Amino acid sequence: MANVSLFIGGIRPLPESGRPTGMYKQAVVTALELGYEGFVGDQQADRRVHGGPDKAVHLYPARHYARLAARFPEAAGQLVIGSLGENISTADLDENNVRIGDIWRLGSARLQLCQPRNPCWKIDERFACEGMAEFIAHERLTGWYWRVVTPGTVAPGDSLDIERAATEAFTLAEAMQCWQAHRPALADLEKLAATPGIAENWKQKITTRVEWLRKNPQATPPQPVAFHVKPENP
Repeated sequence: MANVSLFIGGIRPLPESGRPTGMYKQAVVTALELGYEGFVGDQQADRRVHGGPDKAVHLYPARHYARLAARFPEAAGQLVIGSLGENISTADLDENNVRIGDIWRLGSARLQLCQPRNPCWKIDERFACEGMAEFIAHERLTGWYWRVVTPGTVAPGDSLDIERAATEAFTLAEAMQCWQAHRPALADLEKLAATPGIAENWKQKITTRVEWLRKNPQATPPQPVAFHVKPENP
């Protein structure tokens, strides 16, 4: 069982570029409906990389904020739960004790863990800290996305409870380490791609990497993209 805090928010401009973001969220004080696309009332600015069924709900482990504050002390006062755009925060879980494909119950809804978050350059701009998104990705302090298996009602005070553990799957920490390794064992990558419940877009990226590594056994492989850099155009 994990005790959680809930957050939703609308779209606001970033302080420097003015580009829209859904990262600014507020704590929830009333019950919410959770559907296949996420919480009713929650918004994402760039649907190319945020939102959708396989990114319906984002959980960020609360314990990571201390690491971020230590690395970026100039932003320590702003680094509070909810400030990285998560819908769910908990101090009871992190990437080491959840697995790809796990199914959890929250209120009357059921959620399946399907992929890690790829942090975005907008984190850097929000906190005025260049390199924060890259640090999150490099240290694998990403949190994760859930798909909604069963819609339902979620209220403050509801606990997050494991319903079906994917005991044969990698933990999320293991999965990210495998995915980001310089030249991981192909059998491990293939196992990861075949994990029941994995997000389709991540599965495709892993499969593409397996094919490249198999065809280029001696070449230096390109590093997987672990965070979104700022585009030149909106």
